[in-house]
Amino acid sequence: MPPTSPSTSVQAARRRLAERLREIRLDAGITKREVAARCGWSEAKSGRIENARTAPSDEDVRQWCRACGADAQAPSLIAANRAADSLYVQWRRLQRTGLKQLQTANANLFERTRLFKVYCSNVVPGFLQTPGYATALLRSIATFRGLPDDVADAVAARVDRSRIIREGHHRFAIVLEEAVLGYRLGDFSVMASQLGALLSAMDLPAVSLGIIPSASPRTMWAVESFTVFDDVRVDHEPLSASVKITAPDEVGVYLKAFGALQQQAVYGAEARALVAKAIGELR
Repeated sequence: MPPTSPSTSVQAARRRLAERLREIRLDAGITKREVAARCGWSEAKSGRIENARTAPSDEDVRQWCRACGADAQAPSLIAANRAADSLYVQWRRLQRTGLKQLQTANANLFERTRLFKVYCSNVVPGFLQTPGYATALLRSIATFRGLPDDVADAVAARVDRSRIIREGHHRFAIVLEEAVLGYRLGDFSVMASQLGALLSAMDLPAVSLGIIPSASPRTMWAVESFTVFDDVRVDHEPLSASVKITAPDEVGVYLKAFGALQQQAVYGAEARALVAKAIGELR
């Protein structure tokens, strides 16, 4: 993981760990130079770790605690260090064997979640994707990242995962930017089928689907797509990584943003009119 993550959650977790290491050093009454000498490091490395500019390894944490006479604290600090790592997972690690595993990795999370809040500014959310649209999207991802070609299996897994939108006790509050309707993934028939599927999804009892008109005045700007699970976890996916957010204050920021975006969306007949317009523009 790089020393500095684009996720503020990761940065905050790294800072908290660095602060705890600093407190241990201060409690021991020694300087960063002395920690470095006892660990066999340069003083600069001790400074980078303590200032959260370098992510320490598990062994770095063990040595730091040993140097400060605080071996008993090492296990909890290592656990915190690993938790920070889990917040930011590079796509290359997740996708090294292809895309199918990404569709099945969070199966338990999806099954136990009762309320999904989904905002998409770039593509139709996976829950609502047709096989043709999912194939076009996942194939472009596999090509861009140079991944093994398991697109057919990944699409099958994604479609199977999407059954929860019709089964079980799940609810979905989904907000799309109107621009998503115009981004063409696949040919005419693929897009026509996908847009038609969005119209059908509006009739599902578990789904609330709103669309933010492109021409509407904005009080909340378009942001990266994200999903909130039961108001306690947020997943979002910038180009280079998959980021999981669980810190309550940061989850609260996303919930506030979702509420603002939801208020800007139109529903029912107005939303259907936007989809119908997009279908007409395909021709």
